[in-house]
Amino acid sequence: MFQMSFSTFRERWELFAGAVLSVAVGVALLQASMLVLAATGNPQIPPGLSRQEQDEIREGFVGAATVMGMTAFLAMFLAVFIVSSTFGFTVAQRRRDLALLRLTGGSRAQLRALLLSESLLLGVVGSVLGVPFGVVAQHVQTWLLIEIGLLPDGFTAPWRGWAAITAGVLGVGVALTGVFTASLRAARIRPLEALRETGKAARVMNTSRWLFGLSAAACTVAMVVWAQGTNLIGALMAALGISMCGAVAMSLLSPLVVPLTAWLLPSGLVRANLREGVRRSAATASPLIVLVSLLLGLSGTFGSLAAAGGEEAKRSVNAQLVVTSTGEEAERLPAVEGVAVASRQNAVDITITAEQPDEGPTRYYSGIVAVDPADYARTHHLPPSAGNLAALTGTTVFTGPARHGDGIIPGQVLAADAGGQPLQLTVVGGLPETLEAGDSFLLPRAALPRHVWSAAPTETVVQVVPGQNPADVADRIRRQGFGEIRTVPEWAAARARQTQDGNVEILTVLMGLAGLYALMAVVNAAVIAGAERRREFAVARVTGLTRRQVIGSAVAEAIAVALIGVVLGCVVAGAGLAGIGGAVRKAIGVTVVDVPWALLAIVVVGSVAVVATTTGITAAVTTRQRPVALVTAGE
Repeated sequence: MFQMSFSTFRERWELFAGAVLSVAVGVALLQASMLVLAATGNPQIPPGLSRQEQDEIREGFVGAATVMGMTAFLAMFLAVFIVSSTFGFTVAQRRRDLALLRLTGGSRAQLRALLLSESLLLGVVGSVLGVPFGVVAQHVQTWLLIEIGLLPDGFTAPWRGWAAITAGVLGVGVALTGVFTASLRAARIRPLEALRETGKAARVMNTSRWLFGLSAAACTVAMVVWAQGTNLIGALMAALGISMCGAVAMSLLSPLVVPLTAWLLPSGLVRANLREGVRRSAATASPLIVLVSLLLGLSGTFGSLAAAGGEEAKRSVNAQLVVTSTGEEAERLPAVEGVAVASRQNAVDITITAEQPDEGPTRYYSGIVAVDPADYARTHHLPPSAGNLAALTGTTVFTGPARHGDGIIPGQVLAADAGGQPLQLTVVGGLPETLEAGDSFLLPRAALPRHVWSAAPTETVVQVVPGQNPADVADRIRRQGFGEIRTVPEWAAARARQTQDGNVEILTVLMGLAGLYALMAVVNAAVIAGAERRREFAVARVTGLTRRQVIGSAVAEAIAVALIGVVLGCVVAGAGLAGIGGAVRKAIGVTVVDVPWALLAIVVVGSVAVVATTTGITAAVTTRQRPVALVTAGE
C-alpha cells in the first residue's frame, strides 16, 4: 500500500501539494502558539521600573497568554477544518481513479487502506515541514505581541521540543481524521456510478453532510439565542463559537445555495458550470466562508463592545465637559465661572494589598483613583453594587468595576502604601462591572497626603451651571491654561476609539497568520479545482470556444463562487453580531452594533481578486496543451 501511495503521490502531486502545505502550516501555527503561550507563563520583569510599569508588564503577560490561547484554539480549528476539507475534495477529485481500482479487483477495505496510508504519508511530510515553518511563525507572533505592547522588548520564547512533537502528532492525527470520512464515503460508492457520475457519486449532499450541517446550524442558532441573555464575557465566547459553528454549517450546506444562485445569472456557460460543478464550487467557497465569518465576526464583535463601552461611559456621566490636567492644576477648576461641580479624579501612584484566604496577598498598583465622594456622586450615574458613596469618608475605599469579581467584600481591611505613609483602608462598598475594565479602587483624596495626588494625571468631570453654554465655559477653562478640554460625547468617543485600537491590535495577532492560512486554503482549493478541469476545458475549446473565452468563463465562475462564499460568511458574522447586540442591550439598555464596513469592502474586493487571479492563472496553465490531444486521450 505504501508503495502505491508513493506512486500516486508522484503522479498526482498537484492534488497532494496543497494537502501537504495545509498540514504544514497548521502544525506551524500550533507549534508557534504553544511555544509563545508557554513562555508567557513565567514573566521576566526588567529591573528599574516603577510599580505601575511592572504591573502593566504583568497584565500584558496575562493578556498575551489569553490571546495566544485563543490563537492556538483558532489554529487548531482551522487546521481541522482546512485539512479535512482539502483531503475530502482531493478524494472526490480522484473518484474515477478509485473506481478503476475497484473494477480491477480492489476491495473496499483495500481502498480505505490506500487512502489512509496516503494521508499518513502526507501528514508525516507536512508535520516535518511544519517544524521550521513554526519557528518563523513564532518570531512573527512574538514580534506582533511586542509591537502592540503586550510583551516587553527583548521577550523571547525558548525552544521546547514537546511543542514540536505535540503539534506534529496533532498534524498527523488531523490528516488521518480528515481523510477517514472521505475514505468511507468513497468506498461506499459503486465503481460504475463513480465512472458515470451517477447515483451516489453525483450526490453532493449525502447523509453525513446533511447531519453535520444541520447539527452545526442548530448549534449556531442556539448560541445566538443564548447570547441574548448572558453576560458580555459569555456573549464574547458565544460570538467566537457562532463564527466557528456557523462557518462549518454554511460550508456543509453551501451546495444547496450554489444551484439557487446559478439561476440568478443569465443563461450560459457560467450558469451551467455552477449548476453542474456544485462539489467544486462548495469546496472553493468553504475556506472563504471560514475566513469571512471569523474575520468579520470577531472584528464586529470587538468593535461593538468598544462602541458599547463608549456609549456606557457617556450615559454614566452626568456632566458636560471633561478636562485633563494634573491634580494641582485641577484645583483651580471649581473657581471658573460657569462651573457648578468639578469632580476631580486623580490616578494616584500608591499600592493597595488585599489578603485573600486561598491566594495570599494580592497587590494592586494601577487603576487607583482619588476622588471627592460628594462631587463624584453628583457627576456619575453608575449606582454602587454594594454600599453607598456617602460612606466613602476617612480611611475607606470602594472597589471599582475592574475589581468587581475579585472577591473583595465590604468590611474587609486593605493595606495601602501612599507615598511612604501606611494606611488601613476599610472597604465600604463597590461599583458594578462595566463594559470597559474601569477603575480598580476609589478612595477619598482627603485620606492621602497632598503630594500623592497633586502631580497625578487627573480627569475632571465638569458639570456646568444650568443656563450656561458649555462651549462658553470650555473657552473660559481654556483661557485658564488648561490644554485638553472635551465634551462628554467627545470624551466617550475617544475612549471607544482607544479601546477599538487595542482590539484591532489583538485581532491582528489572532487573525493575522490564521487569516493567511485560510486565504492559502482558498488559493489551494481554486488550484485543485482548476487543475482537474483540463479535459473539460479541452471539450469546450473543440466545440468552438477560444482559449480566451474558456479562461474568461472560468474566471467569471470563480468570481460568482467567491461572492457566494462572502455572502454566506457575512450571514454567519451577522448572526454573531445579533448575539453580541442582545448582550449589550441587556447590559446597558440599548443595542449597539458596529458593522466593520471598511473591512467588509476590503474582504470582498480582496477575496474576489485572489480567487479570480488564481483561477485565471490555473486555467491559463491547464489550457496550454492542444485540446484535441486531451479530448482523445484515454481515461
